[in-house]
Amino acid sequence: MIKLKIYTNPDLSTQAQLVKRPAMDVSALRDIIEGVFAEVSARGDDAIREYTEKFDGVALSDIRVSAEEIQSAADSLDPKLKESIQIAYGNIKRFHESQQLKAEKITTTSGVTCWQESRAIDKVGLYIPGGTAPLFSTVLMLAIPAQIAGCEEIILCTPPSNSGSVNPAILYTAQLCGITAIYKVGGSQAIAAMVTGTESVPSVYKIFGPGNQYVTAAKMKALDYGVAIDLPAGPSEVLVFADESADPAFVASDLLSQAEHGVDSQVVFVTTAPDLLPRVEVEIERQLENLPRKDIAAKALDNSFAVIFDDDQGAYQYINYYAPEHFIISSDDPDQYICMTQNAGSVFLGHMTPESAGDYASGTNHTLPTSAYARSYSGVSLDSFMTKITFQKITDEGMRAIGPAIIRMAEEEKLEGHANAVRLRMNKLNA
Repeated sequence: MIKLKIYTNPDLSTQAQLVKRPAMDVSALRDIIEGVFAEVSARGDDAIREYTEKFDGVALSDIRVSAEEIQSAADSLDPKLKESIQIAYGNIKRFHESQQLKAEKITTTSGVTCWQESRAIDKVGLYIPGGTAPLFSTVLMLAIPAQIAGCEEIILCTPPSNSGSVNPAILYTAQLCGITAIYKVGGSQAIAAMVTGTESVPSVYKIFGPGNQYVTAAKMKALDYGVAIDLPAGPSEVLVFADESADPAFVASDLLSQAEHGVDSQVVFVTTAPDLLPRVEVEIERQLENLPRKDIAAKALDNSFAVIFDDDQGAYQYINYYAPEHFIISSDDPDQYICMTQNAGSVFLGHMTPESAGDYASGTNHTLPTSAYARSYSGVSLDSFMTKITFQKITDEGMRAIGPAIIRMAEEEKLEGHANAVRLRMNKLNA
């Protein structure tokens, strides 16, 4: 029988323990990752082929996926799956297009105009995991905003199967999003290739996408080379808050949908209705038996627990402290809790809004901050693929208005060169 660990009205010291995620210490991988980067930097494609043969069990002659392979994948894919992907594509595209903002010029002082403009990051790299769960949905989440932003060069790396092929759904989705530069490279060697560049794989300015601990460690290493990453990423997580109106079957299904991601995933159930908990546990037990990945989900439940609070205020103090990647509000009146939500990656409101919707087809992005990084990081959006440049223009009138203040402030900071740059202009105006 499934029995979640239960905490009732935990005090702040206990809550500090309840926000910890399953540890993923990548420091132990530092030497391995540094070795991979050194090899790929020095030996390029040859190093990639050797790593691919070692870790993926396949010897490749061509690292780049050919146009014929992409077309063959598109032709072979189930039409109903294609239709589903196209529905998701449309919704995700519409949502991310809505994030485009028009530059607005602001007059801060008469004669002083300031504004901000967006520019697409020239070169971006997308990493898409393969293996037992090839995440073609992540292609949509990353490639669509990259295309809308106008990134000039978008490349995609994903590990090959032991037959040397790439999952057809990944190839079809990439083609749908306009990406044809696809490389059969996985793991930390893929990140190294996108950072340093090889004969086949170009270097990029920013890397996006989830992965295992080796990929995560490699992405952190990329920062040492001046290559940006989307956000710090750890194991997937969900927190479900439920009141007395919640359906225990729905709650259990939402918890299990995240638990099946991996053994290091964490699911947390928070409620103000104690009587709901045993019914949720019964549903978890029943539904777990029908999951193909039940062994993975069962192990993930070992990292999971339930927290009972007497009132909403106590519950939300803890929820915002936990800062969940995915946050489900299972209530007849979920809108009342929106203003109370301070820290979360993505929020799912009401009984008919499962986290699965955001993972696939509602339109929001599923690349989100984990491990309490939602306190300070946002999920991937259109802005993730852009830089913001500020502009200012000062007329004679504007210089007369703010020049004296600039000079006085610069002198106080003992930066005479700054003051002089303004003083010369003021002298010319006064002459």
